[in-house]
Amino acid sequence: MEGSDISASSPSSSSSPQSAVVLSPCAACKILRRRCVEKCVLAPYFPPHDPLKFSTAHRVFGASNIIKFLQEVPEGQREDAVSSMVYEANARLREPVYGCAGAIWQLQKQVNELHQQLAKAQAQLLNMQSQNANLMAIICMDMSPQNYHQHNLATYIIGSTSDDDHLGFSPEQPLWT
Repeated sequence: MEGSDISASSPSSSSSPQSAVVLSPCAACKILRRRCVEKCVLAPYFPPHDPLKFSTAHRVFGASNIIKFLQEVPEGQREDAVSSMVYEANARLREPVYGCAGAIWQLQKQVNELHQQLAKAQAQLLNMQSQNANLMAIICMDMSPQNYHQHNLATYIIGSTSDDDHLGFSPEQPLWT
């Protein structure tokens, strides 16, 4: 009866649809071709609908190591332990030499490059803001009421060209005496 479904029925009427419960062996027991017992350590973490999860971990760590590891870990931390094992197994299959460390190193390298790009962009932004502030200060100085009034008066008196000698006056001489 290895690899087959285990049926359990309630002691009451077996004709009721809710009384007959069909239990499927966990993915680990299916792959290992063994009978899935009621207190199977692997069943809560390797459900029958996700056999790839156990298959990946099994290829890297082996079934006996997975079982030993889960028995040593407190029950409240087993879900996280299985997730970590499966993640490490996937990383080891992709990168046999470095595994997770290689993935972490690549991500840290990307983070450092992005930090450098961000620092460069922030420096450019500060430079542009500084240039903008300097330009605004120059514009505000030229447009202050006193400078604006003097500029308009000088333009009116002197004219906009340097050929003002033909008018017969110079800016040093007053127009009205």
